[in-house]
This record gives sequence, C-alpha cells and structure tokens, in this order.
Amino acid sequence: MDLNSQLTDGKDACRTMMQIRRLFNKACTRYGLLADGDRILLALSGGKDSMLMARLMAERARIFRPSIRVEAAHVVMENIPYETDRPHMQAFCHDLGLPLHILHTGFDESTDTRRTRCVLCARYRRMALMEFARDHGFNKVALGHHMDDFLSTMLMNMLYEGSLHSMSPSMSMRHYPLTLIRPLCLVPEQIIAPLAAELSLVRQSRSCPYEDRTRRTDMEALARHLCSLHPEARQSMWHALEKGFCAG
Repeated sequence: MDLNSQLTDGKDACRTMMQIRRLFNKACTRYGLLADGDRILLALSGGKDSMLMARLMAERARIFRPSIRVEAAHVVMENIPYETDRPHMQAFCHDLGLPLHILHTGFDESTDTRRTRCVLCARYRRMALMEFARDHGFNKVALGHHMDDFLSTMLMNMLYEGSLHSMSPSMSMRHYPLTLIRPLCLVPEQIIAPLAAELSLVRQSRSCPYEDRTRRTDMEALARHLCSLHPEARQSMWHALEKGFCAG
C-alpha cells in the first residue's frame, strides 16, 4: 500500500510524508547509498524509525532503476528483559511484501566488565546482523538512524571523547564484506514522530529497562536545547558533520 494512501489527517500529513520521502531520496542520491544489483538487509528494531525506513525501502525496491532487493531482520536479545510486538512486525512486513528474519542472540557481561550492558547489547546485535547478512548473500545492511541520532552521537563523542566524529551515511565494514547505510540521515526526528501512530509505526511492547540510563538521552536533550536557542542549529551541525564525510 502506498504511504500517502494511509494518511487520513489531510493535507498536512501528506505534505509531511512527501517531505520525508524527498529527504530519503535525496540522501540515497547524495551519498550513493543504492546501486543496481544491491541486496540489502534492513535492521528492523520495532521502533518507528526502522519501521519507516522499511516502508520507504520496500517502496524504493519497486522502482526499476537502480534494481535492488530488500529483506528485513529483527534481532531478539535473549538476556535483556524487553518485548517486541513480533506479530505486528510480521504482519507489517507481509503487507509490504518484505521477508522478515527473526534472529536470536545474547551475551555474557561477565566476559567484558569494562563495557556497559547497552554497549554489549549493541555490539552483539550488530554482530548477529552482520553475520546473517554475510552468510546469506547481502552486500548492504540498512539502519534506521535519523539526523538527530547523528547529532547526538557527535555531541556525545565531542564531550566525552574529544572527537567530532559521528556516524556516517555509508560505511564499509572492516571485518565483513558489507556496507552499512543509513537512508534516513537527512530526516529530522521531529517530522517522523507525528506520523508514527498514523502509519502504525509502533514501538516495542515493553521498553528496554536500561534505555534511560545512557549518556545518549542527555545528548538528545542537549541537541533539542541547542535547536531551541537557534532555529538553524540542526542544519549547521549537520553541515559540520558533512564536511567530515567529504574529508573521509
């Protein structure tokens, strides 16, 4: 089903969806995220951002050129007590004609006491995705990070690591024959949130008990505060990041 046909709130919602699609297509073109023959695994967390990405990528896969194939994967972390609405995700992907793979993994935090649960969880999720993608013939993995994720990562690295580095729209993996892409990189979170309920982009049934204990939450609040001080702060920070992409 076309995204616009699901919007019932009138012209404003349709305009917002058109804006998101335009930014998505702009990112794919500007950063060369898609190429003819790509086989792309979409990382589906169950959150609104990855669900929106899946909709846009499934829509994009129906376009003749570049010819791409997309499938989705959801990672279940067995030793973290949170729940995802897997039946909803399966129905969601079925409606899009998108195969969904459910992957299971876990970690023993006693093997690396220097790392927090959040760091270990992210690492093992990423490993599960990369290994599945490598073993099943994918050449790219797509993540649902939006512009504000990039900016909060930059602020966190700047304040805690003394570095201006952040995520990149496209990155070749060092240990896997894969490229990571982030096609929502030009989309601000503030225009995704209002459409979440309208497009059934639901979150997990039960949130991770550790998600409010990270520095990232503070950095997201700081980014919002900076944007409240200066309306162009988000774009200015993005342009600073983009110079780093070009330099790299």
